[in-house]
Amino acid sequence: MSAPERIPPRSMTPAELLARGELTVRGRLREASNAALYCTLAHEGRETACIYKPIAGERPLWDFPDGDLARREVAAYEVSEATGWHLIPPTVLRDGPYGEGMVQLWIEATAEAELLALVDGEEPEPGWKAIGFAEVGQGRTALLVHADDARLRRLAVLDAVINNADRKGGHLLPTADGRLYGIDHGVCFHVENKLRTLLWGWAGEPLPEEAVTVLKGLKDSLAPGAPLAVRLTGLITPAEIDATRARVDALLAGGTHPEPGGDWPAIPWPPV
Repeated sequence: MSAPERIPPRSMTPAELLARGELTVRGRLREASNAALYCTLAHEGRETACIYKPIAGERPLWDFPDGDLARREVAAYEVSEATGWHLIPPTVLRDGPYGEGMVQLWIEATAEAELLALVDGEEPEPGWKAIGFAEVGQGRTALLVHADDARLRRLAVLDAVINNADRKGGHLLPTADGRLYGIDHGVCFHVENKLRTLLWGWAGEPLPEEAVTVLKGLKDSLAPGAPLAVRLTGLITPAEIDATRARVDALLAGGTHPEPGGDWPAIPWPPV
């Protein structure tokens, strides 16, 4: 009798490794406003670096009384995955050395052409979009601009959907393979309009055809009982899921990138 055929093990996705691996804390990111721990994960011979943000290390926020920041980070990842743009690193909710928290794949950012800049003059150069004027000291101001980059534009659409209240320059991670990731999505999904971002350069402009197609897909995925809506249940509140549906509907109905409102600061502080 011949030996049974050996079936090679199925390769594990990054999200599966994040969920199953043994989590070891290596250090802490001191600049983070909430506990953010640099860790390694090991499972069946594979190892990777990650960020672990335990719920126990979160600071209460007056304007986000429902849910918690870790679950919002996971919810943002789920919406990003549903777009097909994969703009947020793999992120899971799991137990760890300091209790339940968000665990996200570590992304090694690389230097590349600038995404943000301060320039003289009142109009941006070709290839750049104006954000607004910023004080640079000694009574001088400069124009803050971001690159007219398709990756940033996708992120601007995602931020409008998830109502990101804190899109800073330091939350943009370009990688060596040309990808761009956004991180730190703990203050998203509020039922009130709280969009604060540096990516206002397309405000009022028509949405690209690609974005309209993605938004139509999100609308279907967010319908009650649909896959994305089910995954968001337990991560954010029913009212926040309804508000997310309403934002997608509004973007499709208006057909343009949102513009800053007057009830909430449009640009996060500090911007970088």
